[in-house]
Amino acid sequence: MRLLKLLSWTCIALISAVMLGFSGAFLYLSPGLPSVETLRNVRMQVPLRIYSADDKLIAEFGEMRRSPIQFANIPPDFINALLAAEDDNFANHYGVDVKSLMRAAAQLLQSGQIQTGGSTITMQVAKNFFLSNERSFARKINEILLALQIERALDKNAILELYVNKIYLGNRAYGIEAAAQIYYGKSIGELSLAQLAMIAGLPKAPSRYNPVANPERAKIRRDWILARMYELGKIDQQRYQTALAETVEAHQQAVRPPELEAPYVAEMARAEIVGRFGGDAYTEGYRVHTTVRSDLQTEANQALREGLLNYDQRHGYRGPEARFPTLDPAGWLDKLAAQRTLGGLEPAIVTAIGSDGIQVLTRDGSEQPIAWQSMKWARPHINSNSLGRQPGKPAEVVQKGDLIRVLRQEDGSLRFVQLPQAQGALVSLDPADGAIRALTGGFSFEQSNYNRATQAKRQPGSSFKPFVYSAALDKGFTAASLINDAPIEFVDPYSGEVWRPKNDNNTFLGPIRMREALYKSRNLVSIRLLQEIGIEYALDYSKRFGLPREELPRNFSLALGTANLTPLEVTTGYAVFANGGYHVQPYLITRIDNRDGEPLFRANPPRIPEHLTGTGAAQAPTPVAVATAIPESAPPAETPPTAERVLDPRTAYIMTSMLQDVIKRGTGRRALSLQRSDLAGKTGTTNEQKDSWFAGYNGDFVTTAWVGFDQPQSLGHNEYGGTVALPIWIRYMGVALKDKPAHLPPEPEGLLRLRVDPLTGQAAAAGSSGAFFELFNKDAPPQPAREASSSFQDNFGSEPAAVPIDLF
Repeated sequence: MRLLKLLSWTCIALISAVMLGFSGAFLYLSPGLPSVETLRNVRMQVPLRIYSADDKLIAEFGEMRRSPIQFANIPPDFINALLAAEDDNFANHYGVDVKSLMRAAAQLLQSGQIQTGGSTITMQVAKNFFLSNERSFARKINEILLALQIERALDKNAILELYVNKIYLGNRAYGIEAAAQIYYGKSIGELSLAQLAMIAGLPKAPSRYNPVANPERAKIRRDWILARMYELGKIDQQRYQTALAETVEAHQQAVRPPELEAPYVAEMARAEIVGRFGGDAYTEGYRVHTTVRSDLQTEANQALREGLLNYDQRHGYRGPEARFPTLDPAGWLDKLAAQRTLGGLEPAIVTAIGSDGIQVLTRDGSEQPIAWQSMKWARPHINSNSLGRQPGKPAEVVQKGDLIRVLRQEDGSLRFVQLPQAQGALVSLDPADGAIRALTGGFSFEQSNYNRATQAKRQPGSSFKPFVYSAALDKGFTAASLINDAPIEFVDPYSGEVWRPKNDNNTFLGPIRMREALYKSRNLVSIRLLQEIGIEYALDYSKRFGLPREELPRNFSLALGTANLTPLEVTTGYAVFANGGYHVQPYLITRIDNRDGEPLFRANPPRIPEHLTGTGAAQAPTPVAVATAIPESAPPAETPPTAERVLDPRTAYIMTSMLQDVIKRGTGRRALSLQRSDLAGKTGTTNEQKDSWFAGYNGDFVTTAWVGFDQPQSLGHNEYGGTVALPIWIRYMGVALKDKPAHLPPEPEGLLRLRVDPLTGQAAAAGSSGAFFELFNKDAPPQPAREASSSFQDNFGSEPAAVPIDLF
């Protein structure tokens, strides 16, 4: 009896001591504990996401992959699986499970070390939000005290919601929604019972039970959780057995894989947002909406890649990327695993060679055939102007063990290709307000993230000439003015260096009308026009088109397009012609929303008057856009300001008419394949064919395509703007303008259509033969008819043999 009393008093004393200890700890530690009230308004770190104009995900930036989910959207099966794995008494305790703590204490007494923490989910929330991972008594006591406070402040559902969104589940996945996307490429609500149990097993040890890295261990953990759910009555026998039989099929994937391939656009948007918000841009869950349309961006990607592949194949096969003739299939797979798919071109290794094609091994371990028909182009590359002889069989092109590239066709067959060495860019704007509708800065962002659309300063060649011609029209010249297409040379008075510009075919046509000179791209005419209007005037005039004056040469080579301009700058300049004379600033971002979907910033870019957009124009975006400079606060949606008029509408209209002739009868005739009457544009080719351009438009889109090498070198003797860049432009614009009615700015007032004498470029005398109609500004009509020779001599004098210049 005495022993029983002694034991009772001893237990009472121990319990009292524990209670006094906890009371003392609470009084000592509670003043330093953080306030759990902050959990009511906790902000999870959410990555930055970039979207297209039609809400397709382009990219996601941020170390923590997280997609917060509300409690109502958590599948009940997952809650049951999680509680079975982590805290099956969660519904009944008040933040601390005494049995679990006693078990942890017993393990401590036996081993002298903390084996398990005895933590409830509430205690884990306390640790994850307020404490470190230090394993100490002080931290554990703080954890317990915080858990008790959390249970008083929040209900069970709120605690669970915090937990499932905060926990780390491996592979940079934070929270269960991100984990579902990482391992299964689905939302948490789309997963099976077995998959939910797999994710519920990850909090204990994300690396050890990772279903990608350790599928065997992950399955053991999953099956244990399913068994616990069955024991607790959360699932019946049939569901239990069905889930046990399900195989582990997890694969690491990107969180919400991009729905639209536009990496250059994504990087532009990311840089702009980070420049505004700093490092917080990666964690605050901003949703950035861009001007880019998914259908146009997809076509821009395909048009540029196909154009570069076609150019590349015209210049022959440079051989395999590597050769591994002595390796076995396992060794080949190891080599393939180290290669990336670039621009849709997959790596493959030749495993067998036949008379009608070859067999290749791809990274997925399968072998597939490639038909000889797709290999016949592969003449040996010698240089940009020379090829070896035509191959007669596959063995003359490849050897067993060659590492090559293949392009998967729509029917699943493989096409024999190689990575192009030439690069390119395409940018397409809405000329009504400057919205970027599509942009790609190279063949493959993974191969090179250098954005040639916005960063590559290249010479535009003859595509610059419309800016010079436009300046001449405003100086009193007309589309019918005769200019002498004849040899000329310039002498530097300081060095004596002589410059003898020439036309690309070394021919001269003599006196020629400006309209004809433009669509035939006569260099000597452009130079003489620049002589007449003056270099300083031309430089100042170019600023109207948004062209940077500092990048324009102060000499007569300006007329030949020796400026240093990006494709985006050229496109911006052509937009002035496309919209009837207004300068619009290109912009990319149309709205920034916070994590709750509320707009933080809106842009209201200047726009041309509504009556100029035409019935066929692309729909104006809702004015909730962020332009290149993000405002400090979000202005209310309102009528956009009118863009600045920088060009006489009559000049813009006449230039468009002249540029339409480039397509109808000049260097851009290939674009006639689109069978449209509203296309205008200009080819451009620089010296030695180092750059190939086509800039063109209608009233809906102004688009520029550029092709060249990153380190400038010749594209080849027979490669011009009309052969390399124009086919890319045609393919893209064919899709962009499909089913759209013809659309160009309406004809402005103040124009005349007069009959012109082809020999003089002046008003035709009554009854003169061969006369034709030409457009004129009524303020600068043609002079009455005179003799052609007299007219030319009066305007240009005798042909100088050499002109001394200070600006050479």
